[in-house]
Amino acid sequence: MLRLIPARTALAVTAFALLAATPAAGAADAKQMEENKKTIAAFYDAALNQKDFEKASQYIGPRYTQHNPGAADGPEGLKAFLAFLREKFPNNHSEIKRIFADGDYVIVHVHAVREPGTRGNAIVDIFKLENGKVVEHWDVVQPIPEKAANENGMF
Repeated sequence: MLRLIPARTALAVTAFALLAATPAAGAADAKQMEENKKTIAAFYDAALNQKDFEKASQYIGPRYTQHNPGAADGPEGLKAFLAFLREKFPNNHSEIKRIFADGDYVIVHVHAVREPGTRGNAIVDIFKLENGKVVEHWDVVQPIPEKAANENGMF
């Protein structure tokens, strides 16, 4: 005898089966996000600390869309920016304080000091990756003030 199960039960069984399959996908996603964070950390060091376009360019995808209005699009825009840093701020150093990944996006919270002995800037950079390569960049820059209204620090 064929027994029919209520639609609610069938839906619950299907949902449970889908949830049970999710950890494998979640583990793969977590691994990819860790790889994305490593890629951005290496890209950031090559570009902003070493100011080495050739080394940094290995992390760039087939396009590089720049959302900072002061920087040009594409690999040539990055190359020009790194040449500017080498010429005007050869001692520029950026230290990643925090790094987060959400899917194909990686966010870094950075302390950037263009000249040793200065307070520098607090920066949040957002990168989008496709196939493990950087394809887009946004940033928000905030100068570190001499005095703050609180004792919490910016990092």
